[in-house]
Amino acid sequence: MSLVPVEQTVYARWLDRGTRIGLWLLIASFAAYALGLVPAHVELARMPQVWQLPADRYQALTGAPTGWGWLGLLHKGDYLNLLAVSLLSLTTVVCYLRILPIHLRRGERLIAAMILAQVLVLLVAASGALAGGH
Repeated sequence: MSLVPVEQTVYARWLDRGTRIGLWLLIASFAAYALGLVPAHVELARMPQVWQLPADRYQALTGAPTGWGWLGLLHKGDYLNLLAVSLLSLTTVVCYLRILPIHLRRGERLIAAMILAQVLVLLVAASGALAGGH
């Protein structure tokens, strides 16, 4: 009999898999960009000229999108890695949702409600809905 609760084991297993997948996606997307396998929105050779600029100047010179506009540039190598970062950052949400049924089956409604609240907070924060004025 294990001393570790099943939900912790399940969460840890999903977190391990999610972070490994996320890491490989980061490596693959960066390699695709750095090796020129996928065309870039801002060419790698131009990056040293623009990366030290303030964000508004960078945006003006490169045509970089704001907010969720990066989703329209996923076919570009320099934005493809943002998909990998986003998927990696959603790993916690996936882990929480994976253990939610365990707590519901046990009748642990308060814990289930806390899990749902945490998922909601993470998703609202990730959406940028609370970024005032941007």
